[in-house]
Amino acid sequence: MNVIGYIRVSTLGQVKDGYSLTYQKDEIKSFCEKKGWNLLECFIDAGISGAKIDEEALEVEREGFQDMLTKISTSKVDFVIVLNTNRLWRSDIVKVLVHRELKRYGVDVKSIEQPNYSIYKKDPNDFLVNGLMELLDEYQRMEIAMKLGRGRNMKARQGKYAGGRAAFGYRAKKGQKFLEINHEESLVIKRLFELKGNFPKWSLSELASQLNAEGYHTQQRKKFTKMQVKRILDRREFYEGTYCYGDIKTKGVHEPIL
Repeated sequence: MNVIGYIRVSTLGQVKDGYSLTYQKDEIKSFCEKKGWNLLECFIDAGISGAKIDEEALEVEREGFQDMLTKISTSKVDFVIVLNTNRLWRSDIVKVLVHRELKRYGVDVKSIEQPNYSIYKKDPNDFLVNGLMELLDEYQRMEIAMKLGRGRNMKARQGKYAGGRAAFGYRAKKGQKFLEINHEESLVIKRLFELKGNFPKWSLSELASQLNAEGYHTQQRKKFTKMQVKRILDRREFYEGTYCYGDIKTKGVHEPIL
């Protein structure tokens, strides 16, 4: 019986830690040895979410998954071995896409933690058990997201940096609970609002053109567009010291630029 293993960790922390990767690989090897199956290879996707919802994500971001499909298409493979089916998918849409790709080559899934699972089985009891396990995984994922959201909202109400991409003009260092000013970008913001005050009738395109003419540039060292100018102007409250996060607005602990 020829089989291949598939391993995925969803966060960079797990990748650096190495435990989750090693644990999955050891479990797959041990499982195959007990069964007397020939483990051809193990494919890995590190730091990749299992909830990507389209084919492009599977093709571009999950390189290990694509390499696995290439192996399946060129070799006789009976099963893909995983610790749990949530290593292959975390959403119903991705599940359908994965099933489609594996069925194309006549390959089934063997889950160590879900011994009765098969992408071909129609037994109602197996369907119920596997479905409940997948629902439990989804519940745990939603619970974690909810707890993280509560923590971020609490920080936001205190005016602290709640995560996410830092606004133009600021930078967030790892481990910090506040944003610090990016001096170079803050000059752009001050100049833009100065231009807006001096020439209130100028269009967004005219403001962008003036910034570009004066040698200012975006974070990517490119020229400003009218949409980038609009995003900065729309954040006036934030640049004046109000921290905004979703529907939360409060006095921020960050230093104002304006």
